[in-house]
Amino acid sequence: MNQESTTRVTEKPEFNRSSSQDSLDELSMEDYWTELENIKKSSENGQEDEEVVVVKEPDEGELEEEWLKEAGLSNLFGESADDPQESMVFLSTLTRTQAAAVQKRVETVSQTLRKKNKQHHIPDVRDIFAQRRESKEKAPDGPELQSVRANENKYEGKDDQASSIIVGNEKLILPVPEDTPSSETAINLEVSFAEQAVNQQESSKDKTQKNEGNDASLPSFRLPKDKTGTTKIGDLAPQDMKKVCRLALIELTALYDVLGIELKQQKAVKIKTRDSGLFGVPLTTLLEQDQRKVPGARIPLIFKKLISRIEEGGLETEGLLRIPGVAIRIKNLCQELEAKFYEGTFNWEGVKQHDAASLLKLFIRELPQPLLSVEYLKAFQAVQNLPTKKQQLQALNLLVILLPDANRDTLKALLEFLQKVIDNKEKNKMTVMNVAMVMAPNLFMCHALDLKSSEQREFVMAAGTANIMHLLIRYQKLLWTIPKFIINQVRKQNTENHKKDKRAMKKLLKKMAYDREKYEKQDKSTNDADVPQGVIRVQAPHLSKVSMAIQLTEELKASDVLARFLSQESGVAQTLKRGEVFLYEIGGNIGERCLDDDTYMKDLYQLNPNAEWVIKSKPL
Repeated sequence: MNQESTTRVTEKPEFNRSSSQDSLDELSMEDYWTELENIKKSSENGQEDEEVVVVKEPDEGELEEEWLKEAGLSNLFGESADDPQESMVFLSTLTRTQAAAVQKRVETVSQTLRKKNKQHHIPDVRDIFAQRRESKEKAPDGPELQSVRANENKYEGKDDQASSIIVGNEKLILPVPEDTPSSETAINLEVSFAEQAVNQQESSKDKTQKNEGNDASLPSFRLPKDKTGTTKIGDLAPQDMKKVCRLALIELTALYDVLGIELKQQKAVKIKTRDSGLFGVPLTTLLEQDQRKVPGARIPLIFKKLISRIEEGGLETEGLLRIPGVAIRIKNLCQELEAKFYEGTFNWEGVKQHDAASLLKLFIRELPQPLLSVEYLKAFQAVQNLPTKKQQLQALNLLVILLPDANRDTLKALLEFLQKVIDNKEKNKMTVMNVAMVMAPNLFMCHALDLKSSEQREFVMAAGTANIMHLLIRYQKLLWTIPKFIINQVRKQNTENHKKDKRAMKKLLKKMAYDREKYEKQDKSTNDADVPQGVIRVQAPHLSKVSMAIQLTEELKASDVLARFLSQESGVAQTLKRGEVFLYEIGGNIGERCLDDDTYMKDLYQLNPNAEWVIKSKPL
């Protein structure tokens, strides 16, 4: 095995180094090639009747049409059940780069439909942004651009170019050792990522470009403190999360457009999958099975059990994840698990730790569609082509948001486990680079997609995907954060839609001869009844019949409100513990949002004065 992997490394295409980091050469990729050889040998011993996913190459205009549908803008062409007014509200909240991304796709669909002689009326998206363009022409450095630059200045920090090598005609970025001294950089979540990229391009026009690779350190990106609270995936109600996903798609596309990277989504149009079992079963099917046994299960039970088995064996084991189990034994364990896992008769005591690790990786590879999804696998791979580490991280943040729930939850469980392995690197000899090299081919080379490539392309993909894997592990806490600028866009949409609904209601009441003045007075006082200025009323309808009136102060945090509730000496509150209940912001300009402990209540109240404040447990 070692001889084969060494031979394979020396056969890699010649490359020219474009940085002074001599430690990162072909030999540092050895773990990747060894893992790839193990995967190929494993697949040779696997089942021969596996179906390959057929990925449809989109026709002209079809990709853009599908993109507009996913962005919730299908009524910009053809017929749609969506409310056109809601789409207009949605469009009015977009940034200039997001608007440009939408406009580009609408124009492509429009041209395609004209070629096909389809007489659909397609509104010109440019009309919606005409006013913004006029103001921009009058003042190139208008308030919007100045705001972007002002916010960017707050987050100035070191964002060095990655160490790179040239393979053939392609440039690729290598992952860097985690022990290299790193600078700390606050990542800006207040301004659109694409707007930041435009601003960076504009500000660098008159400046000398810095040399690439002058420092290979991986910045220690951190989340800035936000007084209105950090929003994580899972904190929002489904209707708001749907809006977040649509905005994330448009923002990702805008970012790739600005940086000149092609973003192509793919669709699996034909796939034959098993409808029961463990390996080679779609995640959604697995979860349906599992939820019959464990209601509310969000991660496949077999996946969780394999991780716990590895952890039980001790994470200090040298070569964990890198050293493969015995192939014939893995095959027999698979068959036995398929027959006995759900019956509860499988003997886990007999599973060796390296075998459990091999089964975990096999489970990921055998998924009929990749864990990173068919639609976005290429977009994940394209992250390696973005020029800076900050932009790579921003793209990954948006891609994580776009993943289906089952894929995202399973990926999160995997990354948390991988970090635990890395935390024991002094004993198990598995640094973040080692783990990234070993796991990259398991996540990015989905067997079902039948990805064939040249030797040179394999080398480029190896370094690129290992780098992406490194970023996913290193910055996983940040990647599950919803950027503030997207939350603000959702709030703006909700506010505009609420105004529209109120206007419709007033019109209806007027037609029905109701007292309009009485309605307005009632509507105005709905949220303010019996609550003095500067005081919020906190309710816990499922836990207590009594609400709490709390005086807002500059220092009052969500954690303080929860502590006051839990300190009550009577009722259900005295049986609860911190972490079992959370404070929610409900209504006003948001559907529902779980608040993090460090949210300053007065600042949030000023942002959303019409909200209700409710304490409850998080849904499963």
